[in-house]
Amino acid sequence: MSKTITLLIDLGKYRHVTLPAEDASKLLNKIAEKMGKQTFDIEEAQRYIANFDVFYEVMKKKFKDSLAPPKSINDMIRGNIIVDRVILIKENNEKKVTIVFDRRVPIDKIEEALKELGYSVNIRRETMY
Repeated sequence: MSKTITLLIDLGKYRHVTLPAEDASKLLNKIAEKMGKQTFDIEEAQRYIANFDVFYEVMKKKFKDSLAPPKSINDMIRGNIIVDRVILIKENNEKKVTIVFDRRVPIDKIEEALKELGYSVNIRRETMY
């Protein structure tokens, strides 16, 4: 039985997906593989996930709800940014990560990667009304 996950497309067309921390790192690897690029923002996001507790404390100490990995100017110019923000969540001793993908990351690539990880994907678009 596959697990169901929601891929949210917000009003700004950013793509949000929330999943367990161990699957989040795998998802980033799959996306990098599918996009054919390993960018600095992906590496930093994976570092945040690998050191979850440290970065969770930093996030809370600075009263932030998310962490934005630094982006290379070259990647920004070329449109190669994959990860916009990372949100670290602790619920009932369970570590979860929300990855906010850049609006230029194709939805079908994210959906494919999630399916390869064993998830059934439900795409939801946020609307004004």
